Amino acid sequence: MPAASAGALVLALGLGTVAYGLTPDGEPVRISYTGPDASPPTHAVPSTGATGPGSTPEAERSASPPIRLLIPRIGVDAPVGPVGLNGDGTVEVPPLDRPGRVGWYRDSAAPGLPGPAVLLGHYRTRKGPAVFERLPTLRPGDTVRVRREDGRTVTYRVRAIRQFRKSAFPTDLVYGATPDAQLRLVTCGGTIGQDGHYSDNIVVLADLADGA
Repeated sequence: MPAASAGALVLALGLGTVAYGLTPDGEPVRISYTGPDASPPTHAVPSTGATGPGSTPEAERSASPPIRLLIPRIGVDAPVGPVGLNGDGTVEVPPLDRPGRVGWYRDSAAPGLPGPAVLLGHYRTRKGPAVFERLPTLRPGDTVRVRREDGRTVTYRVRAIRQFRKSAFPTDLVYGATPDAQLRLVTCGGTIGQDGHYSDNIVVLADLADGA
């Protein structure tokens, strides 16, 4: 992905993953787990497609888009559809009138292939809680399953949950190429400003489960 597009992704996640309205008690949205960072080093070059370093022609032929996301501990069982870039270079997000839908950034890795598969979802909309409202409560070791169009289910385990100011969104950490299959889940967090946007992004980092 060209550097300009990578930069646009920062803007997209800073302004595009919109959630309107505070939580019921008006409290800021914060992650539950704040333990040590277990993130491995990532490559500085963003992933450019459905494969990454170390992929093989056989792996490329096995690429299949995700169609459903399941996170048992927080009760997520949601449809997944592809999203791309808007005309201004920002990343698309699921429509606000479909708060239960998850978006797969289609220029990221397909689930199970080397590289990060990036899934985005709203925290809340004007209609109330959205698909990723309970994402901040995840903890390392939790299971995340992604069902693909070809019928295969890829299982990941959460490694870390991090919260970042949107002005300092970690583009390389989320989109940067990795030699193995990984998963990124992204939603909003922090507090809502006068512009109606949350101040932070919450990012879940997950690795392919053993034997997956």
